[in-house]
Amino acid sequence: MFSAVHGRSARKRGALRLATATAVTGLVAAGAIAGAGAAVADTPDQQGQGGATATIQGLEPGSFAGAVITGDNGHKEKVEAGLFRMNVDGGGTLRTYCIDIHNPTQREAQYRETPWSGTSLANNKDAGKIRWILEHSYPQKNDLGQLASDAGVSGKLTNGEAAAATQVAIWRYSDHVKVDAVDKDAQTLADWLFKNAEAKAEPAASLTLDNASVAGKAGQKLGPVTVHTNAGKVTVAPSAELSSAGVKIVDKAGKAVTSAANNSQLFFDVPAGAQPGAGSVRLSATTQVPVGRAFASDSKSQTQILAGSSDSTVNAEAKVVWAKQGAIPAVTVKKDCVKGGVDITVTNKGDEAFPVTVGGKTLASVKPGESKTVLFPVAEDQKYDFTIAGQHFSGVLDCKTAGSGTPTPSSQPSPASAGGSSTGTTGGTNLAETGSSSATPMIAGAAVVLVLLGGGAVFFLRKKKAAGQ
Repeated sequence: MFSAVHGRSARKRGALRLATATAVTGLVAAGAIAGAGAAVADTPDQQGQGGATATIQGLEPGSFAGAVITGDNGHKEKVEAGLFRMNVDGGGTLRTYCIDIHNPTQREAQYRETPWSGTSLANNKDAGKIRWILEHSYPQKNDLGQLASDAGVSGKLTNGEAAAATQVAIWRYSDHVKVDAVDKDAQTLADWLFKNAEAKAEPAASLTLDNASVAGKAGQKLGPVTVHTNAGKVTVAPSAELSSAGVKIVDKAGKAVTSAANNSQLFFDVPAGAQPGAGSVRLSATTQVPVGRAFASDSKSQTQILAGSSDSTVNAEAKVVWAKQGAIPAVTVKKDCVKGGVDITVTNKGDEAFPVTVGGKTLASVKPGESKTVLFPVAEDQKYDFTIAGQHFSGVLDCKTAGSGTPTPSSQPSPASAGGSSTGTTGGTNLAETGSSSATPMIAGAAVVLVLLGGGAVFFLRKKKAAGQ
């Protein structure tokens, strides 16, 4: 789903996004310059979520075809629409469609499995219809003859036409835009999918944890951490800090465990007399990620939604802190696109109050034995970066499609993509496949970036421009 957008309006949109978003704050600009291939800032455990993490590879060969976006002013933009392919960290392959047509896909951007509540789907009343489309079209329905018959298509569908039709139907619900497939048979399928889609619930995560951060006093079993997964078996591995402190991972009965399953409850058995400390446990499994799970990137690469998965590696992590006295806080942070910020949840298992302080401002005070969730407001496309109780949390809030918000500029020429839209870019093909690109968005915002970051950016920009030619 690298969608290649052509036309003057696309160039203007890309330049405007770059200049506007870069001017907002030097911190955001610096983050954008860091590069799409950089590791995501906040890990799944820091967000209170687990699942698959993956790197986008580009359009799947043979699984995309042409489409046309018609703007409000009647201007038409040609794009390629179809399937993306991602390589999962630790092993596995994902196939995805785009749900952010006007936002570019960045080369080799890293993605993580994300709840709908942390994406633009949170505020989209049609999100459930997108899942229906995914389950009733290619590649889930790979008998193209039967799919054509179901949709009333008179001709034969190719993989590319079926993928393009599916992406077009998805865009109509994810971005609420006027978009059509170029091929008439693909257009017939897209119309059928769009008209027949029914709302379905969000699929469960491949692996996630309830109560992923726990705290308490030494001499107790701290927890529980509850496992939710579609995997048959999950391995449980304590960190070196836990092992050195004599902390064991046990079940409710107090028996040491090295594996878990769906609905398993895990506890940290901290020995009496243990010195104050902290540690973590990592859970890993191999499973197929459920169709309809969202994948988001902190590099501002366009948001994706899962269309198919091989057996893939999924991970999650739970943290624990223990002490003898004072405030003993367990902290989790989760993006909240409905409220527009990040939810900070603090549970205080100590005997003194704990102040929730972010950026020098105290948001709340959590009494002993109390649990409290407070919202830390974050503007759309802005970076958050703070430390609470010794834990560092950072990320970017990306809750709107580019048509209704201003995305952070790409640090590389963006491969507008088939199956995934592209916006604000020129040039017509998938960067990942051809190496071709347009540097228009980079050039448009170069002056603002230089003002914010200084002359040191000159070398970087020249290097990037040369690489894109």
